[in-house]
Amino acid sequence: MTTAQTNATLTYTDPKREREERMRPLSLALILRLIGYMRPHAKRRNVLLVVVLIRSAQVPLLAWLVAKILDPENGPIMSASTQARRGVAVDYTGIWIGLGAFLAMALATQVTFYFRQRLAMELGEVVVHDLRNQMFAHLQRMTMGFYDRTKLGRIISRATGDIQAVRVGVEDMLFVTLVNAGQIVIAAAIMLATNVALFLVLVAMAPLIWGIRAYFRTRLSNAHRDARESFSRVTATLAESVNGIRVTQGFVRQDRNAMMFGDLVLDHADHHMAVARLRGVFSPMLDMTNQIFTAAMFLLGGMMLFAGHIELYVLILFLFISGVFFSAVTTIGEMYPTAMAVMAGAERLFKLIDTEPQWTDPPGAIDISPIRGRVEFRDVTFCYNPGRPVLHDVNFSADPGQTVALVGHTGCGKSTIINLITKFYLVSGPNEGHGEVFIDGHNILGISSDSLHRQMGIVLQQNFLFTGSVLDNMRVGRLDATREEMVEVTRKLGCLDVIERLPDGFDTQVGERGGNLSLGQRQLVCFARAMLADPRILILDEATSSVDTMTEARIQHALDVLLEGRTSFVVAHRLSTIRHADQVLVLNDGRIVERGTHTELLAHAGTYAKLYRQFVQTGKN
Repeated sequence: MTTAQTNATLTYTDPKREREERMRPLSLALILRLIGYMRPHAKRRNVLLVVVLIRSAQVPLLAWLVAKILDPENGPIMSASTQARRGVAVDYTGIWIGLGAFLAMALATQVTFYFRQRLAMELGEVVVHDLRNQMFAHLQRMTMGFYDRTKLGRIISRATGDIQAVRVGVEDMLFVTLVNAGQIVIAAAIMLATNVALFLVLVAMAPLIWGIRAYFRTRLSNAHRDARESFSRVTATLAESVNGIRVTQGFVRQDRNAMMFGDLVLDHADHHMAVARLRGVFSPMLDMTNQIFTAAMFLLGGMMLFAGHIELYVLILFLFISGVFFSAVTTIGEMYPTAMAVMAGAERLFKLIDTEPQWTDPPGAIDISPIRGRVEFRDVTFCYNPGRPVLHDVNFSADPGQTVALVGHTGCGKSTIINLITKFYLVSGPNEGHGEVFIDGHNILGISSDSLHRQMGIVLQQNFLFTGSVLDNMRVGRLDATREEMVEVTRKLGCLDVIERLPDGFDTQVGERGGNLSLGQRQLVCFARAMLADPRILILDEATSSVDTMTEARIQHALDVLLEGRTSFVVAHRLSTIRHADQVLVLNDGRIVERGTHTELLAHAGTYAKLYRQFVQTGKN
């Protein structure tokens, strides 16, 4: 193994390990990781934490203030009542002071509530903004193998539903939980300082509360995880159905697809119903603990009051403060199912972010620029899946400026050779592949991918266009290209008149995936895009299979001009596009079975000659 191969260590994801991670128990690590995304916004986060602390103290203190005002022994209401019974002038000063203090505290509580919500929403938005950018940047780094294995709908689900779950976690779950946890601590401290015996009644309820939470923890966690997984399946199927709508309608599969989608939706609904049933039991059981405590408090407190061990004020205080305590407990309990949904979404999102590319450029990768365009395969055997090679000991070389045609039946390995030349896949790895690919004498493993791709032009069978104008799509390979250069390129291609006949010429909006253009028009835009990039290595992968004979005739001369002086690899079903190739490689079952020029192979009367005769007979020559 060469040094370049040793440095370019490949890391593949083990499907078994993925299943184990998906089923691992929820832990504090996810919450701490979410909190870590607040670090760049420390100022806003710290102000919010101060507001949370103030808010945590305000509600228990408000309940304490109400109890003091209603104190049967020393409260302002009782004092005014005593004065009225004695027939003296009633001094309402204490009542007004108590009322003023209550209103001031209540107003302050609402002001704090406003800022707590506002700051939490702002913090949630910036955290989600950072997460979305990180996820998108990470997706741009992923290799082709990831996209071959992962459904589009699952990726969309991470970017929508799971990101939204994280937003809920930051904006609602985290800080609402902190506020209520603070209220529980402060309310418990007030009750402990007031009467230890009654507080111990509250402590006795802790095992019951803990038992209820423990019982529902795993069930709610799994239910929410299953619900998120089922949503991914719905999203993936929807995306696939929309992309394949022409096939669906062409083969009259609407009813069948609707039935399959209905089954997935029903499965998703069943999972949500399971969550709803669990939540429907969980919250009332937590509320029941409040009722049990109140009954126990009145029983014990009443006995202590009649025995003269406590004052009536203590019972009143416990009544109000325990209401705050159990209200906070119930709120946290009601947030718990939401927290499970947040955890399930965060777990799936972070698993995507933590998924490493199958390979990365080694630290010492060189920028090879400009390249001359010599390409060499040495004993290349390649497998997409272990034990199932699609190329077997492939050897060939292409000198700078040569055109190499790849010919063979579907599945023979033509596109795989293209994938290896473009470094979309690497030969070496755990899939039992071996051999080496060289560009200008450098092992492709030691060449930086960006420097290689900048000097390559690719026109694929699926002529993908981005949403935007024709001009925008032509500039993909050269963002600094001028309109005049694009006009000149299309003139060389012989398709300037085609572009000018579009509704807005070069400014015509192509629509999603180029839907506003015909197949031929899309193909011509892709050719112009490749020409404008002025690549040293040109890849044409079935690039004219969707172009009608008249359009192909128009671009054939332009292709001859484009191919001149560039190393080109042409994969085509139409033999007219490869007649003038410098060498033709004929593949069968991943092996090169013939090689030579068009004329030489016809004279050889082998596999290529048979293919040629088949094409001539079908009129596709």
